[in-house]
Amino acid sequence: MDIMIRKRNGRREPLCVEKTKKMAAYACRGLAGCDPVELEMDSKLQFTDNMSTKEIQKILIQTAIEKMIQTTRDSFGNETKKTNIDWQYAAARLLMADLYKEAAINRGYDAFGYGDFYELVIKLTELNYYGFFLIEEYTVQEIKELGNYIKTERDFLFNYEGLKLLSDRYLIKGFEKEVYELPQERFMAIAMHLAIPEGEQKLEYAKKFYDILSELKMTVATPTLAAAGTPFHQLSSCFISTVGDNLWSIYDVNSKFASVSKHGGALGIYVGKVRALNSEIRGYKNTSGGVVPWIRLYNDTAVAVDQLGRRKGGASITLDVWHQDLYEFLDLKTNNGDDRRKAHDIFTSISIPDLFMKRLGERGQWSLFDPYEVHKQMGFYLEDCYDEEENGEFTRRYLACEANSVLNRTTVQALDIMKKVMKSAVETGTPFIFFRDTVNRTNPNKHAGMIYASNLCHEIAQNMSESSFVEEVIQNNEGNKEVITRVKAGDMVTCNLNSVNLGRVGKEELKDVIPLQIRMLDNVITLNQTPVVEARITSDKYRAIGLGTSGYHHYLVNHHIPWESEEHLKEADSLFEEIAYQAIKASCDIAKEKGAYPAFSGSQWESGAYFEARGYISERWRVLKEEVQKYGLRNGYLTAVAPTGSTSNIAGTTAGIDPIFRKFFIEEKKGSFTPKAAPDLTEENFWLYKEAHHINQLYSIKACGIRQRHIDQSQSFNLYITPEVKAKDILNLYVESWKNGVKTIYYVRNQSLEMDECTSCSS
Repeated sequence: MDIMIRKRNGRREPLCVEKTKKMAAYACRGLAGCDPVELEMDSKLQFTDNMSTKEIQKILIQTAIEKMIQTTRDSFGNETKKTNIDWQYAAARLLMADLYKEAAINRGYDAFGYGDFYELVIKLTELNYYGFFLIEEYTVQEIKELGNYIKTERDFLFNYEGLKLLSDRYLIKGFEKEVYELPQERFMAIAMHLAIPEGEQKLEYAKKFYDILSELKMTVATPTLAAAGTPFHQLSSCFISTVGDNLWSIYDVNSKFASVSKHGGALGIYVGKVRALNSEIRGYKNTSGGVVPWIRLYNDTAVAVDQLGRRKGGASITLDVWHQDLYEFLDLKTNNGDDRRKAHDIFTSISIPDLFMKRLGERGQWSLFDPYEVHKQMGFYLEDCYDEEENGEFTRRYLACEANSVLNRTTVQALDIMKKVMKSAVETGTPFIFFRDTVNRTNPNKHAGMIYASNLCHEIAQNMSESSFVEEVIQNNEGNKEVITRVKAGDMVTCNLNSVNLGRVGKEELKDVIPLQIRMLDNVITLNQTPVVEARITSDKYRAIGLGTSGYHHYLVNHHIPWESEEHLKEADSLFEEIAYQAIKASCDIAKEKGAYPAFSGSQWESGAYFEARGYISERWRVLKEEVQKYGLRNGYLTAVAPTGSTSNIAGTTAGIDPIFRKFFIEEKKGSFTPKAAPDLTEENFWLYKEAHHINQLYSIKACGIRQRHIDQSQSFNLYITPEVKAKDILNLYVESWKNGVKTIYYVRNQSLEMDECTSCSS
């Protein structure tokens, strides 16, 4: 009696072993060392009656991916692990075949592969998964032309992990998770959407955008990857808000956080203006609960307003190192003490001025003040200034506070504070660090404001300010009473990100790829449906973007450059200067077409000070500087390096500017085991892929400082330590980071700790 197999469409048919052989051959074709017969044999398929074709495919996929890392024994019984990373591409092809078959069934076509793109656009528009604007902006003929332009063979560029991630999180699926959209169609939908502002040239740009996306030469931020082309397209990764020292502002920011989190964004919150514990309120002594109760409020919002159930909301909270509540702030994530004054789900960050680092070096004392009392007694806000030069405005104000005997303060050793910071960093990875003077000194838009904090992933540095309540009035509208609230809008930062994949793009190609990326980001600003009105106002004012990089370690390995080498430092300087040049030139070219950002006048871009401060004196820089002064820039902020934790996996490269964690390893998730390896790992480059926790961190710090000269915002920069590293060495890493001009430090990644990752800023 024949064994009957259950097909995906529900029909039953006799088992045909030849079909399994064809699928194995399809998966292995052209991949070195991938033998289809070996795949069949090792899968140990045991066909049973009523077995589904999907079950057969799943076994083949798991077998292929497990063959990436194989253990052999020599004659003495010694184990050796060897990798053949091509098996991950075989597994990806098998998974891709799965998606092809599911899409064909759900969309009603017979072909193996892609169906009619125009029909897909109409179907997903009718189902309200695509926005109507796609069929309103593009004609039938244009959509069909773009469908014909899709290059299905680019699906072969995905490895298994990247394709699975793209499929699980970002492809448009139905209510029951039924597959509709395929990878190249997702890329084309993104490209179509982001090309709309190009008017008559939108068809041409849609094709160009699609090419660099589908060739994996770049990645867009996760909100853009998920939401572009959809009815509600919130495309920004992160937002940053400032809390004023009043109840209205505290709850206003909380409401904004809820709106941002609902639509997939994370929030950076600066609370340094809020009065300290036991400060006075309306003339009553010792009545303030300090910053902790309000941080708990934001913590609960992060948990309550998750992102469609995919992950909890994310927020970093920044406090100044001179704030009276600093010690309690540093204990927020610990397990000891009163749990009613804990906030385990937010991420802490400390804003540190140069003066504190100098006192630390001198082993001097440091005083903590209440910002409310400082303003009451001194007539100024300590947090509203920074040191432009040695002994600048912040230092003068801080010394004046120390000299005023009337002011209450807590005086401690600066080293004691850093011991507390380091203890928390070793145990939790946080607090993040924000070197405020370094950030503000290099702010190209210091004429228009100040930077108090960064976003959750600590790569964004843009002007920010609190919104303030004006009045609430009652109006009569045709017999209906309406309450109208008037608010003076502050600067609420948005971060709009994408990244060039250095694992696939060489230095000579940057001139072709970066102009398209800058245009895409600028169009994100035009198209974006921001969930908060103030964010829209600020976004229009600065048109700020964040071009970053992924695949940095991959790039070094491709060019045979060891991480711990002077060659690395020279290449970092050369590479990121080229990225800066191409980004500024591209933004200037768009300004010629569409105009400069509204706050351009008075900026360091206009004065030329930005170029002079960085020593950009070559002939091509001189010409570009004059072009910028004449035509302006389209974007007030241009470059920021995000972590790219998930999207770099889709692109098959290393994350951000980070070194790899491990050359190869086996990841366990929900009972399944997935081998993973560094990109393009071979015997030839094996030793170039030195793992993060074994790298001398001083090389990473020096490289970060060198790159920082060419980046107008910041970098999501991690430090890596092992449990054996001594406290004095960790302290030295912080000091050297500051000395080398590093603006921000994200995680301190202890080898023994698991860290929560933010996917919003992944780009």
